[in-house]
Amino acid sequence: MGLLDHVSSAVNKTGSLKPSKDDRPPEGAAADDTEELDEESGNVLMSLISQLRIGMDLHKVTLPTFVLEPRSMLERITDFLSHPDLIFDADKQASPDERFLAVLAYYMSGWHIKPKGVKKPYNPILGEFYRCSYHYPNGTSGWYIAEQVSHHPPVSAFYYVSGDNNIIIYGDIRPRSKFLGNSAATLMGGETNVAMLNRPEDGTYRISMPNMYARGIMFGRMVLELGDTSEVENKNQQLSSEVEFKVKGYFTGTYNAVAAKVQHGHKTIGELSGKWSDRMDYRDTQTGQTRVLFDAHNVQTVPKEVPPLENQEPNESQRLWATVTEGIKTKNMDLATEAKTAIEEAQREQARQRESEGKPWTPRFFQALPDGRYLPNLNALPQPYHPTNVEKYFASIS
Repeated sequence: MGLLDHVSSAVNKTGSLKPSKDDRPPEGAAADDTEELDEESGNVLMSLISQLRIGMDLHKVTLPTFVLEPRSMLERITDFLSHPDLIFDADKQASPDERFLAVLAYYMSGWHIKPKGVKKPYNPILGEFYRCSYHYPNGTSGWYIAEQVSHHPPVSAFYYVSGDNNIIIYGDIRPRSKFLGNSAATLMGGETNVAMLNRPEDGTYRISMPNMYARGIMFGRMVLELGDTSEVENKNQQLSSEVEFKVKGYFTGTYNAVAAKVQHGHKTIGELSGKWSDRMDYRDTQTGQTRVLFDAHNVQTVPKEVPPLENQEPNESQRLWATVTEGIKTKNMDLATEAKTAIEEAQREQARQRESEGKPWTPRFFQALPDGRYLPNLNALPQPYHPTNVEKYFASIS
């Protein structure tokens, strides 16, 4: 009897995927990290899952709207711009080690912001873009833009700059989803690049991403976990850290735990421990001193400023998905599904038209390099996105 057969048997007995009265949230998981489907949603999801096979790529599978987070992946990337102030003054640090730790703290600060339960953002359509700005308490500003630069495979390119603070953050996200039985995995390709423009000797800090797992999608309660490893590296200063995102064992462990060693060359200079959803400490292995690297309970975020919907272009994320978002927020899933289907069908029609005319797709705000990387096309962006020192930086790495 296969796994799907066992689940089908359980559904036949209970009538849905909804847990029995004895089911509890997974031990150690916060209430906001878990999700329980109602009977109707459970039956829809079961119908979808029954068509899947282990290892199947989920990119081409149309997910029901009730599992969607009401925002695009292009907007969700801004979660990692919630605390850029952690590196605003890092360039003033004389020690390369301290500058590296500031980047590590910035990176780890992006994970605690997440939707309630287990939700997936909208898959951006080709040519969709999202833009916003930030105005910080110190009187400085930041500017962000992201664009879906490829659909097959999916690639979301992004770029943030705060010229006042001499910081740029750019890169791309290349997710691949796999069905694993009672879990769905999102394998996160791509990388994030951070540069302190006043510290050219540091070059670029490169950051990879861990993978994401939605557990319990067939029975029990669903839980989102980060797993495997990601790397933060600065080759110029020979500094690196491989961050382990620990998944909870069946009988042992806890959710959201992380651990890492910070290496200077081949020498370990410090260790990171804690939870990405809570607090993370850093211990200097040379002095034995411990300090808080990041505490999610003692930080504030600066709100994003986005143009009103009526001032957005038709392919800007919030305007493009507005009806889908309305349907999800008002729990009108028929409206959300109809609007989502219309967007996806329009995308397919545009692809057919480009193919018939032999016109390749060209991104608007980013440019592809021969090695597959995407850099911002500064000529296509307004002035706040390209102060002089930014132009010099990209000219040096192109």
